[in-house]
Formats: sequence, C-alpha cells, structure tokens
Amino acid sequence: MKKYTFILFAIALLAFVKPAHAQTDPASFTGAIAKLDQYDALYVINSGDEKKIKGTLRNIANALNDPRLKGKLHIELICFGDGVAVYMKSGTFEQSLKDLQDKGVILAQCSNTVRERNIHKNDLFPFISYVPSGSGEIILRHYDGWAVVHP
Repeated sequence: MKKYTFILFAIALLAFVKPAHAQTDPASFTGAIAKLDQYDALYVINSGDEKKIKGTLRNIANALNDPRLKGKLHIELICFGDGVAVYMKSGTFEQSLKDLQDKGVILAQCSNTVRERNIHKNDLFPFISYVPSGSGEIILRHYDGWAVVHP
C-alpha cells in the first residue's frame, strides 16, 4: 500500500511542476525591469588594490548611468580596512570621488579603521563622512533592504 501511495504522490507532484523552458531568442532579453520607485545599494571597498578601487568606482558610475535606474538609485560607498586608501589625500581618486558625490553618492569611512591605524582625519579628503564601523554599516544597510555590492 505504501508503494502505491508513494507512486500516486509522485504523479501528483509532477502534475504541478512546470517544465523548464530555455530562452528561445537571446536577442530579445533586455535584463531585469525596474519596478520599484527607489533602489538602494551599498558598495564595499576593503582593499587598497588600485585595480579593485578603480573597478568599484567604475561599477558605481555604471549603475548610476543605467537607464533603468535613472532617478531611482541611492548609493553609499563604505570603505574600511585597506579600503581607506581610496579616501587618502595622497591617492589619485579625489576627482572620481567628487564626481560620484556630485551625483548623490554617500562617501563613508569606517571610524574604527581610522582610529586603529592612527590615521589623522586631515590625511583624508574633507568631503567624506564617517560611520562607527564598516561592518556595522553593512549589517544595518542589509537589514534596511539595501543591496550590498562587493565587486
């Protein structure tokens, strides 16, 4: 009897399962559709690698220029650990950061990193903001529904 019950259950389950369909025309795919009025994204830099920093800043600019997200996107860049390099006056990122900030991007630095590494705030750009901890910012933004992007 158990055998027949299992077979009937399996047949009933198969009746409700939709078969997977392959995309027939890849040229017609245009990506996701922006259905919300607002999207929030937190970009994370915790590396001092210049290539990674440039890539992250480029990714932010690309998201801001995505026509699906125009006027709907709020972005914050949080830097901590070795990522503090992006905000150092001795670096090469000042103009890129100012350009992003002019487009509404929040530029935030982890205060723990500054304190633990004995970095003087006057060594960092004066136009950045500070948060108590980078990890705390990630956690809070995540639970506020922000997409966390770590390129």
